[in-house]
Amino acid sequence: MRNVSTIIDGKRVITKKPELLAPAGNLEKLKVAIMYGADAVFVGGKEFSLRSLASNFTLEDIKEAVEFANLYHAKIHVTCNIILHEENLEGIREYLKALDEIGVAAIIVADPYIMLLAKQLHLSLQVHVSTQLSSTNAEAIRFWQKQGLERVVLGREVDYQDLKAIMAETDIEVEYFIHGALCISYSGRCMLSNYYSRRDANRGGCSQSCRWYYDIYKGDRKINTDEDIPFSMSSKDLSLVDHIGELIELGVDSFKIEGRMKSLHYIATVVSTYRKLIDTYCADPDHFEYDPKYMTELNKAANRALTLGFYNQKPSQNDQLFNLRDEHPTQEFCMRVLHYNPVTQLAKIEQRNYFKLGDVVEFFSPDRDNFKMVVRELYNEDMEKIEVANHPMEVLYVKVEGLVKKDDMARKVGK
Repeated sequence: MRNVSTIIDGKRVITKKPELLAPAGNLEKLKVAIMYGADAVFVGGKEFSLRSLASNFTLEDIKEAVEFANLYHAKIHVTCNIILHEENLEGIREYLKALDEIGVAAIIVADPYIMLLAKQLHLSLQVHVSTQLSSTNAEAIRFWQKQGLERVVLGREVDYQDLKAIMAETDIEVEYFIHGALCISYSGRCMLSNYYSRRDANRGGCSQSCRWYYDIYKGDRKINTDEDIPFSMSSKDLSLVDHIGELIELGVDSFKIEGRMKSLHYIATVVSTYRKLIDTYCADPDHFEYDPKYMTELNKAANRALTLGFYNQKPSQNDQLFNLRDEHPTQEFCMRVLHYNPVTQLAKIEQRNYFKLGDVVEFFSPDRDNFKMVVRELYNEDMEKIEVANHPMEVLYVKVEGLVKKDDMARKVGK
């Protein structure tokens, strides 16, 4: 077992705190992830990255991301995780050099050629083994370590007992998924999209064929009738929120949140929840008691129903969303604070979704407890009283009696 704690003033304190690694599909989400507590953020470039439908980052975007992250002592990881075909080889050498010059901390890689090339170029950035390679045992991890790679992102199929063995038998950095979507197939090995739509999942084009609707036949007889909801394959989302302490004690180096396609509100909610949980546990692990408020907070973000995935057992039919009918509705993200005047108690806000006088909103922040209030005073940018905020991205003023600050957010929670 790796040493994770020490005694300070008679109290055990976690000294090996895990990195909290968040996703970001664009610069705005990246900045929010860092402000809300991420130690590192992973992004995809315009080339050599999966998730081709995400906004993805130009080299200029990545440079801005690194400069912003440096202000918060955070790191930027870039996914270079496609499986290369011959037509993808052009430009990879120059791209890796550019990422290194920009100051990217690590690249996440699935193709052995990119791994080899990055090492041959003697780059300063680290090379991390992508989850696409389904590394699920200590021997495989030792193999990657012998190749000079610094970290392995474990396959989502690794359960707690296997993880415990891996952490005891290896000393390379280990990254483990704690939250987000689960692939219905083994990581990196699904061919449904290629077969049905000729879109290569391993080169960023996954059409998510598992979530299409299907008719089911037994022989020539259709067994789901027209009255039934068509069959689809989809897992509930992973959440290990109530097992974070166990993972910290194992010495896992990085906790990974999935979701480069997720919303700003989702990123802020999920990242801040895990940030507060990790910090609370590490400060006094021997007296920590899990509080259900963390799960309550996660459920305020738009997500499917949650599961432990492979963590403590093999998933059963109860961990699946066969008909996509078990999704949690989001509580609407309605405003982001641009400025707050404590004298007038007026918050200058950017409106994100419809709200009106009389609505109950809940403000949340990276570093303070949530609070709720009724919207009683609302003004447009000319300080004229209005009753409804119904123009997305409009700048408005709201009277807020509690203390808020720039980049705090609010969600609509009732009327």
